[in-house]
Parts: sequence; C-alpha cells; structure tokens
Amino acid sequence: PVVRYKSFRYQASSWTIARRVVAKVEFHCEELFPRVGFIVTNMVVASRAVVRFYNKRGTAEQWIKAGKEAVNLTRLSCHRFRANEARLWLSVIAYNLGNLWRRLGLPKRIDTWSLTSLQQRLIKTGGRLVKHARYYWLLLAEGHLTRSLFGAILRRLTALSVPSG
Repeated sequence: PVVRYKSFRYQASSWTIARRVVAKVEFHCEELFPRVGFIVTNMVVASRAVVRFYNKRGTAEQWIKAGKEAVNLTRLSCHRFRANEARLWLSVIAYNLGNLWRRLGLPKRIDTWSLTSLQQRLIKTGGRLVKHARYYWLLLAEGHLTRSLFGAILRRLTALSVPSG
C-alpha cells in the first residue's frame, strides 16, 4: 500500500485549544476508498514517528489484553494485599511460560495463535489413558490437536537443548 502522513491543527467545539492531529492515509490497490486513521497528540516529532509510537503502544495493550484473557491477570479477589500479589506473580509466570512455549515449542502453522486459543485447543483437549498388556496408550480427542500436530510439538520440545551445570 501507498502510505501518506499529514499533520494539522484542529479544535473541536468542546476543546479549549487547538491540538495537533496526525493523519495516516493508506491507499490499497484493491480497495476503492483509502484507510484513514487519526491520532490527537502533543508530541513534537515527525508524523511517521507519532504513528509508529502509538502503534507500539497499541501492540503492548493487545499483549496486556491477551494476558487478561488467558491467565486472568486482573483477577485479584483476595482481601489481603500479599495474597493478591502472590496471585498476580503466579499469573505473570504462567503468561510468560505460555509465551515461551508458543515461541519455542510450536510449529509455524500455529505459532500465531493466542494463549487463549492454545489453552482451549491444545491444553484442554480431552483424553483417555488405556492399558494394553504392558503398554499404556494416551488417546486424545482430535478436534484441534491432531496426531501430526501433537508429533510436531513433541519433536520441537525434545529438540530444545537444556544447558547443563
């Protein structure tokens, strides 16, 4: 897409002063109308830098939202501060372990799934342990976790090297 940035001053009727507005206009060849986004800011840098800054902020907010959905980061229902602190630390550790698993252990075709999707599709998979003579078989439901996907995850995890000492 062709992207253009424009900065101008604007004062809404409810504002006491005019403010700087940065517009980002994206022209896509397959679309009739351009995509336009506006940011009201007090930053005094180039328009492209303003958009880049706010995009990074939005990305960070999306990660926070993903953490809230996946591991209940905001569920601090205890009456004592220390208990809530411990619960928050456990949630942060669970979130980081989930991201580590996603980055190192998942095949490319599913490494973009959210932590919530991973929980619902892979971890919360129904299964049954069956004993046959001398062997145990783990039978998993194949809704999302197919045999080939399970094998790919297992191969990636066993290929990770663990530093010794």
